[in-house]
Amino acid sequence: MITDQQAHSGTPNTRLPKEFVDRLTRPFTRFLRIEAAVGALLLLFTIAALVMANSPWAHMLEAAWEKQIGLKLGSLEFARSFREWINDGLMTLFFFLVALELKRELVLGELKKPRMAALSIAAAIGGMVVPAAIYLTLQTGQPGQNGWGTVMATDTAFVIGCLALLGSRIPQSLRVFMLSLAIVDDIGAILIVAIGYSSHIAWGALMVAGLGVAIVRAMAIFGFRGFPIYFLLGGVIWCAVDASGIHATITGVILGLMTPARRWVDDDRLYAILSQVIAHPTSGEGSGDTENRQTLQVAEIAARETLSPVERLVIGLHPWVGFIIMPLFAFANAGLPLSLSDLGNSVTIAVFSAFVLGKPIGILVFSWLAVRSHIAARPRDLSWRLIAGGSLLAGIGFTMALFIANMAFGERLLTSAKLGIFLASLFSAAAGLALLAWLPERGNTPQIRCE
Repeated sequence: MITDQQAHSGTPNTRLPKEFVDRLTRPFTRFLRIEAAVGALLLLFTIAALVMANSPWAHMLEAAWEKQIGLKLGSLEFARSFREWINDGLMTLFFFLVALELKRELVLGELKKPRMAALSIAAAIGGMVVPAAIYLTLQTGQPGQNGWGTVMATDTAFVIGCLALLGSRIPQSLRVFMLSLAIVDDIGAILIVAIGYSSHIAWGALMVAGLGVAIVRAMAIFGFRGFPIYFLLGGVIWCAVDASGIHATITGVILGLMTPARRWVDDDRLYAILSQVIAHPTSGEGSGDTENRQTLQVAEIAARETLSPVERLVIGLHPWVGFIIMPLFAFANAGLPLSLSDLGNSVTIAVFSAFVLGKPIGILVFSWLAVRSHIAARPRDLSWRLIAGGSLLAGIGFTMALFIANMAFGERLLTSAKLGIFLASLFSAAAGLALLAWLPERGNTPQIRCE
């Protein structure tokens, strides 16, 4: 048996984290590490998409993306193109993951401190409102007016990837700030999609979706803990939301925010259960419904449930979303035929200006107003110059910008919008990295007081 003394000793077989902070920093560090790798992979697939779109095989690849896939039962047909299944179906898991990470930060991370959370939320709001205002100023009355939502999002993976290049030259507080900002930004963007880019609403289907959400909540209250039943019900809700005319990816946000962030089994209970475990049952009790077998099964459940559903889902989904879904999305949507004639297009100029100017202006102004009004607090080592560098990186819209552009623009303007997104992302990455890399070399010392 495992005694209490052994369970708390430093032997390799029983050593466990003793500090609560490890439950916060380790998942966060893992999330950042994966995001940085995903940023590099996204860049690779984006380059591949651009090369293919400007090659002799461009029409063949486009035909493959537009191939219809689905089910047909009599007069009922449920089909989409391959690209649409990626954008509407697989990207729901991306938004589910974003909502999970936001829920974890709100309950367990830095965002559980109201004034710290207010800084990221204010910055995210400014980073959405000001770019949209600049875009509408330039496009009001123009054919691209409906694309204002394109310039409101920040690409989490590319931003974290850029910060990873700077290593220890920047404080951890900037990474926390930018990650929180980007997550809130993505949630805001998908809400904009659901509200601003949805078709005529079918209220009957929407009521079915609402009923499904209520059932999910009731199951959680009554203690259903198996993931498969929730994913099955989530699929039904997705179909109902899709049939309602609201963009179905909002399903991922709703279900992600509903996922419990508190663990079911605490450390004390886990140690008590493990103290009863018999590691090697006798040959006569190796199978069947014996007391030893039941003890092992309880220990297995207890070990699993020391992590909250949010944490287990983030750990399980993050690699799949980061290394498969997002690169596949980039490869399906990032390709465009490059032409210098599009550089002067009004949509390209509006998108570029909104990201490059609107993002840093909005983030800095709204952050300053939040701190000055004492709504928000700024971490001690997060200087305004660091925030300025991060706000420039926030102009990297890429994934979400492409996602919204596909809904906001017709085929004629989509190429111009994509060009604006690419140019703005390149400029923002270069400007943000240059400023953040320059600060330490110039002897910039982070402010040590907390406003």
